[in-house]
Amino acid sequence: MAVDLSRLKVLIVDDNSYMLTILRTLMHGFGIKTIYESRDPAEAFDTVRSDAVDLIVTDYQMDILDGLDFVRLVRTADDSPNPLIPIIMLSAYSERSRVQRARDAGVTEFCCKPITARDMFAKIVSVVNTPRPFIRNKSYFGPDRRRQGPEERVYHGEERRAGAKAAAAADEGADKGSVDAA
Repeated sequence: MAVDLSRLKVLIVDDNSYMLTILRTLMHGFGIKTIYESRDPAEAFDTVRSDAVDLIVTDYQMDILDGLDFVRLVRTADDSPNPLIPIIMLSAYSERSRVQRARDAGVTEFCCKPITARDMFAKIVSVVNTPRPFIRNKSYFGPDRRRQGPEERVYHGEERRAGAKAAAAADEGADKGSVDAA
């Protein structure tokens, strides 16, 4: 499947200049023409505020302001122009607790280092073609953590809410009525 990413504007945030070079090369290879780079998350947030960025790729562990703090800033700061922007986080450490902390900060996708072109491309296509709805409550703002499609989110078990039971019973009655009439 051919995907045209040429109009995508990507911000890469990593304090390692070699990683910036690798990511820039990958993005160019994917056909992405507009790439912003930053070695400093605070500077990167200024870029988010001043330029219309479509996607952020950020490292997890950076000095002073780390990737998690940067993600929280993008998601919840009063002056964040686009808290719904897709964010792909990169990390050489992929233990469950780190992935969960990234998810809880509002990361859209998590990619382990060393990254491959195939993995990075798949993550980018995923956030572009199948964006997840966003959830806001007292303790979380970010993409829905569940990955099922809308039809799979409908719970059909016995303990579903009363409103859903009433609707299901009405549907069942309508089905029986149409069978009896036939």
